[in-house]
Amino acid sequence: MNRVFGNDGFWRFVRPCCFPGRVPEKLRLFIIATFCLSLLALNCQADVEKDYKSERERMVVEQIEARGIHDQMVLWATRKVQRHQFVPEGLRKTAYEDTALPIGEGQTISQPYIVALMTEVIKPHPDMKVLEIGTGSGYQAAVLAELCKSVYTIELVEILGKRARQILTRLYKNVHVRIGDSYRGWPEVAPFDAILVTCAPTKVPQPLMDQLKEGGRMVIPVGESGVQALCVLTKKNKRLKQQAIIPVLFVPMVNQKGKKY
Repeated sequence: MNRVFGNDGFWRFVRPCCFPGRVPEKLRLFIIATFCLSLLALNCQADVEKDYKSERERMVVEQIEARGIHDQMVLWATRKVQRHQFVPEGLRKTAYEDTALPIGEGQTISQPYIVALMTEVIKPHPDMKVLEIGTGSGYQAAVLAELCKSVYTIELVEILGKRARQILTRLYKNVHVRIGDSYRGWPEVAPFDAILVTCAPTKVPQPLMDQLKEGGRMVIPVGESGVQALCVLTKKNKRLKQQAIIPVLFVPMVNQKGKKY
């Protein structure tokens, strides 16, 4: 305050303009306090509207591109999607750090690199119809929505599904959110060009294999907690070729009673 109003600089500027006569001390203090609160409100509003562009660029360069993600459209999408909108307000300052973050209900938003990797391996293109299992925060669906024709995403936890739907439907017209058990997929709109699974079953669900289009790709973490592998499955001649990529740690795939699949 002393630097801003030193030697009554602010008051010497305001008084001749607005108060040519003598002003009581209390009124003077009230006017200065009001001015200070207005500055504070403007600063708070600026923080709310901050889009974290520089943090997002650093995330892409240091966490994603540096680890071998080279698909230019995937890099473009991760630069564009505002990850901080998909995390709780109290964690927004850490939204672009190299880690998964809690989003409530025992669930997390995946590490940025993992989101980019899972997106890249399905080889997204503008005509693609994608199924996502485990909406979570909605961030992965948003990245897919930037790259694909349509995204169908299913979330078991109702409070998370409703929150993600509210954000996604505000931002995108090509994302469809369903709340319920995702093990059985979305057979009414199958087959899918790609399926992306963000929770880990102990083995690949047969309904998801059946709903994958011929020539399509599925990326899915498989295994018990602590021994999961991120796998890519490619469907050819009605058979699936499976390849493990990296070890990962995802929340387990469960049904509505909490039983693991």
